[in-house]
Amino acid sequence: MGRSKETFNKKEVQKKKEKRRQDKEKKRLAKKESEKKGGLDDMIAYVDEFGRFTSTPPEHKKQEIKAEEIEIGIPKKSDDDEEDKIRKGTVSFFNDSKGYGFIKDAENGQSVFVHINNTLEDIKEGNLVSFEVEKGKQGPAATNVKVVR
Repeated sequence: MGRSKETFNKKEVQKKKEKRRQDKEKKRLAKKESEKKGGLDDMIAYVDEFGRFTSTPPEHKKQEIKAEEIEIGIPKKSDDDEEDKIRKGTVSFFNDSKGYGFIKDAENGQSVFVHINNTLEDIKEGNLVSFEVEKGKQGPAATNVKVVR
């Protein structure tokens, strides 16, 4: 009897290759089946008006809007919108040598910058003052500052 030309090692290598090929085919078929089941639709999540995730899309609630109520551009300023120009506050910090300081507004507690050039009389820390607010280079600035007696 003659010996087989294929050795045991060659047979094992062929068996492993065939097994890998079959496994690859099984994976391909399984992936194709899973794509048929869902896909992207299963991955979509919606957020409701309370911030919770849901699987159903939100209902669209339509609001009636009257065309007359729509304002295009900047609304006109009325006398009611105008703030009181003269305000009162306390000088929270003032440096005489540098010539600037800050006033704490009595109404809203906002800190307003003041320069010595914008004062009508000498002010010191702790003084109760009246002033007008204007837009400065870096924020609100006080002008026409005078001590309230």
